[in-house]
Amino acid sequence: MTEEQTLIAFENRPIRRYFDEATETWYFSIVDVIAILSESVNPRDYWFRMKVRVKSDDGLQLSTVCRQLKMKAPDGKMRATDCVNVEGLLRIIQSIPSPKAEPFKQWLAKVGYERIQDMADPARSLDRAREYWQQHGRSEKWIQQRMMGQETRNKLTDYWKEHEISKEDEYAILTNIIHQEWTGVSIKKHKDMKGLKTQNLRDHTSEAELIFTALAELSTRQIAESVDATGMAENADAGKKGGKIAKGARLELEQKTGKSVVSGENFLAPSKQARKITGKGERGESALVKKKRI
Repeated sequence: MTEEQTLIAFENRPIRRYFDEATETWYFSIVDVIAILSESVNPRDYWFRMKVRVKSDDGLQLSTVCRQLKMKAPDGKMRATDCVNVEGLLRIIQSIPSPKAEPFKQWLAKVGYERIQDMADPARSLDRAREYWQQHGRSEKWIQQRMMGQETRNKLTDYWKEHEISKEDEYAILTNIIHQEWTGVSIKKHKDMKGLKTQNLRDHTSEAELIFTALAELSTRQIAESVDATGMAENADAGKKGGKIAKGARLELEQKTGKSVVSGENFLAPSKQARKITGKGERGESALVKKKRI
């Protein structure tokens, strides 16, 4: 996911947003929305005073519906800011006296309606994704693998939903367990290797990384189904076992090829790349290759 994709606009005013891969949920910058609706010259101060007022009047702590995420600030640096999902955003809008509140709700509803349309007709979102990837130079083989991997991912999250996994942080924890088990690094570390910030990690993986991710998630689901894994502990155990299967396959392939599967390769524009694409891992060369040279 490119940085530009994390921005949307209401009446030509930008709103930063972040897509949580684990829960497949959009989060919006609260101060950006407040700046638009309140016309305040200091939306951060407005947000602070608003939280105090709502807590005093209604006894509601608005901070409980928020989470802090790093987004690009006006100075170009990544800074933590309060963010909220659509449901929480609608609650916050209720506390902002503004003639733009109703038009904003309608706009937000339209965004939600498009999501509902995608759910009713998944081909819509798939077609848009395919078009986006084509425009950004992805090969047909890569696109095919990316879409197959997404289907595998969806089946896994559907299983989790039906087996007492409901909280956003639970999805994130389980996803990271699987990823760390097969790659040897956390999702955050993998993104750092690729020089990514707000971008979707899966949109910047190589064909091999996509395949092994899908293998790990497919194995996890089938293991979970075989024992009817329910709740965090049992699904975490299934995740470790599923990730271990993909890890074994990865290590065997690396042994045969002398190349690291987990790499710093990405699809960022050249001017934005934090590292040169090598396809050989974080240090640019597989340890297996080095060993052969000694």
